[in-house]
Amino acid sequence: MADAGAPAVSQHNKPVKNSWWHNNQQSMTPWLFLAPGILFFLFYVIFPIYQSFSLSFYSWDGLGEAEYVGAYNYEELYWDDAFYTSLRNNLIWLVMYLFAIPAGLFIALFLNQTVTGIRLYKSLFFFPFVISQVVVGLVFTWFYDPTFGLLNYILGGVGIPPINVLGDENFVTYGIIVAGLWPQTAYCMILYLTGLNAVDPEQIEAGRLDGAKGLRMLWHIIIPQLRPATFIAFVVTIIGALRSFDLISVMTNGGPYGESRVLSFYMFEVALSEYGFRMGYGASIAVVLFLIMLVFIAYFLWSMYQEEKAR
Repeated sequence: MADAGAPAVSQHNKPVKNSWWHNNQQSMTPWLFLAPGILFFLFYVIFPIYQSFSLSFYSWDGLGEAEYVGAYNYEELYWDDAFYTSLRNNLIWLVMYLFAIPAGLFIALFLNQTVTGIRLYKSLFFFPFVISQVVVGLVFTWFYDPTFGLLNYILGGVGIPPINVLGDENFVTYGIIVAGLWPQTAYCMILYLTGLNAVDPEQIEAGRLDGAKGLRMLWHIIIPQLRPATFIAFVVTIIGALRSFDLISVMTNGGPYGESRVLSFYMFEVALSEYGFRMGYGASIAVVLFLIMLVFIAYFLWSMYQEEKAR
């Protein structure tokens, strides 16, 4: 006899088979949200990279039919003095630009204090980050001007004769890098200010109880907690140093005598400027620049992965 309290089951009711979407809804939902970003990344990043690699094996003026030349563009790069000048300047940019990271850290440590007028100081240090690189280039072009620039007024005050920074092949690259360090330091400062807000106060208090203060507190307790900010600062600074273009275009246009060129600017010159629209040769320079960036970024990503894995 059937239990009176049990629900009745019809003979016509059959178990309903769930759809594929019903069974996989939870696992597929994140991919649906990621899909637009992935498509944009493929279309605007991966596909152009593939095009650059492919175009570097052709001779093309941008209008006519492309002619396959194999590795000829890379062979020409090997014998191109202007390419080595650009590569040397990129390495100088890379080394000197890294000064923005410790400079940004120490400015952030200063601005993280509670002192009178700290909001004014923050505004002054934040200002370079929000202005255009073109404006930065124009300001420093006036600053370096040998006739009315502020730099030579300062040098004249201490008895040093005027220096034409942007017209001297020995100083021009360093002068442009100093101009680029101004906003880059501000950017690193912002990263570290954000990181300092996430520093664990309990660890700082424990360090004080153990007698840590000053540089010991900074090196052993604060800086280890700023590793994510440091990683981002390194990656952004390296990319900024390797793709430096706008300041060079505004301040010197590659001069004097091409001594301030970097790879990104030389790529623009040969592909879209006075060298006859050599798209394939410009693409080969872009490939070299991409591979250099890839080496540095892959190294930092691997280092971060190893650190996270060791925890």
